[in-house]
Amino acid sequence: MKKVTKEVLIEASHKLLFDMTDEELERLLNDFNVILEQIDLLSQIDGLDGVEPMVFPYPIYSTYLREDVVKTPLSQDEALRNAKEKENGMIKIPKVVK
Repeated sequence: MKKVTKEVLIEASHKLLFDMTDEELERLLNDFNVILEQIDLLSQIDGLDGVEPMVFPYPIYSTYLREDVVKTPLSQDEALRNAKEKENGMIKIPKVVK
């Protein structure tokens, strides 16, 4: 596992296009160290290798989803019927980008 250092955090923050103060870096580094210590404690539990990883604590049954039924799609005229402004077979909207 790659060790989390101040340099690693600075590199990650630059890749994510934001800067962090020294105080924020120290706090985040401390948080990472606490998490890594806790993970290390968990890895010391006997018999953990035989336990299957859990994604969710109990089974989920998705009975509320409907079956996919193939239907005839709307024609272009039907889809554009209520559009206030149309242009070249598409809905025309106000410009949103400068």
